[in-house]
Amino acid sequence: MTILGIDPGYGRCGFGVIEVKRGKVKVKDVGVSTTRAGGEIGGRLAEIISDLEELIDHHKPTSVAIEKLYFTSNAKTAMHVAEARGAILLTCARKRCRVVEMTPGQVKVAVTGNGRADKKAVSQMVCRLCELKQTPQLDDASDALAIALAAVGFVQH
Repeated sequence: MTILGIDPGYGRCGFGVIEVKRGKVKVKDVGVSTTRAGGEIGGRLAEIISDLEELIDHHKPTSVAIEKLYFTSNAKTAMHVAEARGAILLTCARKRCRVVEMTPGQVKVAVTGNGRADKKAVSQMVCRLCELKQTPQLDDASDALAIALAAVGFVQH
């Protein structure tokens, strides 16, 4: 099974592709898709869609896992992330991908056993579970791998 995990974002959108075979996890791809700061919203969303379509076409995931939004004190940021998330969900629907949505707490529990784990603890467990030599450079990429890992349990049921 191949799972594409996505940490939705507007300026940076993390992605992580894992393959699970016989209980072993292998990272196939990990990184961050970025959009041009200062660009108009439609163009930035089109960049997100284009990058996601390439990932789906290349990796052909069994499922796409995406984090649900949590409320933040910055309404402008929340709106932009919600718009990006909407573009991601629409792209997945058009590509006929099964989508698994999880809250940040569900991801943390699945990966660390603690729903209130900090980013460092999540990142360390991602490295251990994926047998990575080093943590992905950006939190968005590490978070996307955590989302993909958390989805394994959801997909298998």
